[in-house]
Amino acid sequence: MTRRSLEEIKARADEFADAFENYDPKPGDQDSAIPPIMAVKLAAWRRDAAESELAEAVKAARDKRLSWREVGDAIGTSGEAARQRYSAGA
Repeated sequence: MTRRSLEEIKARADEFADAFENYDPKPGDQDSAIPPIMAVKLAAWRRDAAESELAEAVKAARDKRLSWREVGDAIGTSGEAARQRYSAGA
């Protein structure tokens, strides 16, 4: 592996920043296939974001005194399973 100087790294970073800032999407760009590993990483990130959003929604529902049974029904599980997963002590 070739070692790069700090100046070379900064110059390359500036090139990437310029390319990003000046990117002009073309029709169909949003439909371009992404490499499979990036698709996996994106799906995992989305799952984590959804789990975080769900946990916040469950907390808000419980703060409004919804029962664990109601919460469980809303997410497609039992009230006990919802309590075990999302209660503050879990």
